[in-house]
Amino acid sequence: MSTIMSRRDLDFLLHEWLRTEDLLDRPRYADHSRDTIDAVLDLSEQLATAHFAPHNRASDLQEPTYDGSTVTVIPEVAVALQAFADAGFLAADSDDGSALPSSVRAASMAWFQAANAGTSAYALLTSAAANLLRKHGTADQVERYAVPMSDGRFFGTMMLSEPHAGSNLADITTRAEPQDDGSYRIFGRKMWISGGDHEMGENIVHLVLARTPGAPLGTKGISLFVVPKLLVLDDGSLGERNDITLAGINHKMGFRGTVNTAPVLGDGAFAPGGRPGAVGVLVGEENRGMALMFSMMNEARIGVGLCAAAIGYAGYLESLAYARERVQGRPIGADPSSPQVTLVEHPDVRRMLLAQKAYVEGALSLVLLAARLHDDSETHPDEPARVESRALLELLTPIVKSWPSQYGPAANDLAIQVLGGAGYTRDFDVEQHYRDNRLNPIHEGTHGIQALDLLGRKVLLDGGRALGLLVARIQATCARAEAAGEEGARLAARLSTATADLVATTAAIGALGDPQRMLADATAYLEAAGHVVVAWIWLDQWLAAYGKEGSFYDGKRAAAAYFLTRELPRTAAMLAILREADGLTLDLDPATL
Repeated sequence: MSTIMSRRDLDFLLHEWLRTEDLLDRPRYADHSRDTIDAVLDLSEQLATAHFAPHNRASDLQEPTYDGSTVTVIPEVAVALQAFADAGFLAADSDDGSALPSSVRAASMAWFQAANAGTSAYALLTSAAANLLRKHGTADQVERYAVPMSDGRFFGTMMLSEPHAGSNLADITTRAEPQDDGSYRIFGRKMWISGGDHEMGENIVHLVLARTPGAPLGTKGISLFVVPKLLVLDDGSLGERNDITLAGINHKMGFRGTVNTAPVLGDGAFAPGGRPGAVGVLVGEENRGMALMFSMMNEARIGVGLCAAAIGYAGYLESLAYARERVQGRPIGADPSSPQVTLVEHPDVRRMLLAQKAYVEGALSLVLLAARLHDDSETHPDEPARVESRALLELLTPIVKSWPSQYGPAANDLAIQVLGGAGYTRDFDVEQHYRDNRLNPIHEGTHGIQALDLLGRKVLLDGGRALGLLVARIQATCARAEAAGEEGARLAARLSTATADLVATTAAIGALGDPQRMLADATAYLEAAGHVVVAWIWLDQWLAAYGKEGSFYDGKRAAAAYFLTRELPRTAAMLAILREADGLTLDLDPATL
């Protein structure tokens, strides 16, 4: 069995739980069948195993370098990405490519991210940048930039953050000065830009946030620009170097295979046309950059959740394989002269493995559910169903980004513990998995930012409408479980209680009136809501496995029972803190810290 990803679990999630074949009756996916879906997953496993996994450790130990003019990445990265592009994966879910359902595309990408998160990041950024331009760009921008990205000739990035602003994009100062020819000259500094420079493709297409003269303050005054590393001429050929340099590259704890840069735009180092300023073209209208960028940011946030789940999954499979082979110790009370047993025979090791299973399979399921909601929001034949799917996806996106990013690393931490001292060495991949995964709670909107988005914007400003749709689906699953017998009713009762607690707490928070007090403990709300959602997913999978025999289905039922009996009860303490609204952190004098 692969220690990268579980094909059996992906088949269960796509076909037995999400019933992906139902999508294939819709016109957009009519060219696909169960056979083509299986072929995509087969090819994903083959490429991930042959081209991505083998250099995962090498790209960690030999991170990208910068000599003042050129960024160098180990050659295996480019080879893997070329194989990925040649297989059509960069445009797999677009109408210009294979037009795969997003849920199938996500299952495919799980292989690559589990095998090598650092290399996969270049592909994910490129796909997301191309998708943004297809959605919001002009026909010329699509042809000039998006098509070469989908072909694997150009790479893509998103240039958002700046050294002084960090996550607070309202404070960015990069400026874009309009030119007589309709282009803009862009000046400023960016920070934490993944894939910001390298020599692996013909070009790099940067999507840059900047302000035009006289733009309003805050996020309402931000515009979006295409700024290529090399100018692209009208006939598609490459022109002179654009005015983009690097102040340096950032050296990270993990995710070392993805070069992370500090770009400088417009310092005159290259000065196209003899004038300083990086040449950019506007995407959409001025001052609508944040609205347009959110299409890429939301795709990236779901991609981060998938990455966290995938890395966590790889660590789980590696620790499981180790625990099944490593002989150590004996059962309590056994004769000291009796043979030692494998680690998996010890109850506490089984606890750690079952916790990992519940976390990583739950996280992967959550992301695939979000991808399925995206499919339904675009292709469901009934308009009310499309509207409901869109509302649920918007509500769940902060959870999809953050819950796997919290519990994927928690699973990796347990994987290290299962291996013991060996897990803390570089002889095994589990320590790298932990370091790689620790980035995911930070980038594409930190854990705290996602919490503010969920509670402040997606729940309270929405008046609870989307939350009501989610609760209705949870209640429907509970009703089905109650009808399935005593065990189902027992698990459903736990979920029903936690869901009612979440709803009551949401109402209590809304009644506080003071926005600062309402949002002071938003992170507790995010974590509690995430646990309720994942518990619902586990109960739904318990139903999908109901009555089916074999160790795989026994494992699904065990993981569901673990999560609903060991993990879900934690929400009561989180929600109690929110209802009490004691203002501990809000009123705390920073001098006391």
